Amino acid sequence: MRIANHDGRLVLTQEERFIDVEKASAGRFSSDTAAIYSTWTEFTEWAGSQSFAGAADLDPSKLGAPSPRPVQTFGIGTNYRRHVEEVGWPVPEVPLVFTKWPSSVTGPGAVVELSGPRVDWEVEVVVVIGRAARRVSAADAWSHVAGLTVGQDISDRDTQNRPETYPQFGLGKSHPGYSPIGPVLVTPDEFDDPDDIELGCLLNGQKVQKSSTSDLIFSVPQLIEYLSGILTLLPGDLIFTGTPSGVGTLMDPPRYLTSSDEITSWATRIGTMSHTFTAGPEVRG
Repeated sequence: MRIANHDGRLVLTQEERFIDVEKASAGRFSSDTAAIYSTWTEFTEWAGSQSFAGAADLDPSKLGAPSPRPVQTFGIGTNYRRHVEEVGWPVPEVPLVFTKWPSSVTGPGAVVELSGPRVDWEVEVVVVIGRAARRVSAADAWSHVAGLTVGQDISDRDTQNRPETYPQFGLGKSHPGYSPIGPVLVTPDEFDDPDDIELGCLLNGQKVQKSSTSDLIFSVPQLIEYLSGILTLLPGDLIFTGTPSGVGTLMDPPRYLTSSDEITSWATRIGTMSHTFTAGPEVRG
């Protein structure tokens, strides 16, 4: 199953077509995409019986974030083996977790204002929680996942490393628009193997990142087990699972985003999202 936030309304999608959930369910389910996660089990049972006869054409320019108002948003640092090698850090023994403020969430085609001269890209597969999770085992973790989407953990390296001795990951990755997700949410059963999903990132059409979630140090089930052992994961929450190698700050010389750039992010079976940038006052000077 695939759902989307189309023109501010919850829809089911199939092959670039959609049906409006509120209309098709005769009001049983709201048009509010954020609200559906609190009734995820009931919704998926209903959605499985729907026909796309008479469905309308999907307009990609109208797509918004598939979980637009998460209560909690988590990021996982250095969670790809090759990225750890790129950074030069030891392989972590437990997940490196930081929070991203929900106010940074935006959709798959947004124009993002740059907060400074050293803003970087980080393509990620993002988990959306469908059932509250508290002390969930890795073996049961996928049953608590509504679906997966593509994300960018856009990172202001100056904010993140101010001061460098006590980095503030959450602040550096939470400027407005710095957590875009989309274009749709895809349920785990749609993947041949939800633990092996290809993803990548293009900068102005040139490949800068490409990997698979099979290279994750801590898999999605392991992350859910770890996080839910400490706190309660809530329906609609986001987990940015980490980024592969190829970030701009580690290039020689470093390469950062400018207002003339376009970032294209993709993941197999989920789709593609593209973002352009404007120069904020910190960049314009």
